[in-house]
Amino acid sequence: MDLTFREAKRDDLERVVELIADDAVAARRTGSYGEPHIKGFEAVAASPDNELIVAELAGDVVGVMQLTFIPGISRNGASRLQVEAVRVDSALRGQGIGRRLMEYAHERGRAKGCTLAQLTSDKQRPEAHRFYRTLGYEQSHEGFKLPL
Repeated sequence: MDLTFREAKRDDLERVVELIADDAVAARRTGSYGEPHIKGFEAVAASPDNELIVAELAGDVVGVMQLTFIPGISRNGASRLQVEAVRVDSALRGQGIGRRLMEYAHERGRAKGCTLAQLTSDKQRPEAHRFYRTLGYEQSHEGFKLPL
């Protein structure tokens, strides 16, 4: 499978939103493509500590993830790789694209000096949890959120 990875371009954004919203849990949160997504994209693209990565297969965007590199004080000054919004086209799941996305994420984290990768996954996604465990992730913390 000739899969390539690159930073997303503005022209990819509508497809990126479509991929992220392609399940009942995310659809409610993501909404329909529009101005808020454009503003979010511009903020991510302007930040040296964020990358919106797409996976391409035969010229089509088939996967996406956002990487954030977080410097820190805890863990002896360790930097962390935060992985968010990992999605693969539903018609192509189970073919190794998600695993390759995550391998790429880990390579990017190491290149940026990160010593720990972390992510959150909604409790309503048991299949995703199984996938992350196959990559060596451990469910080590409880997450909390507060709308602002």
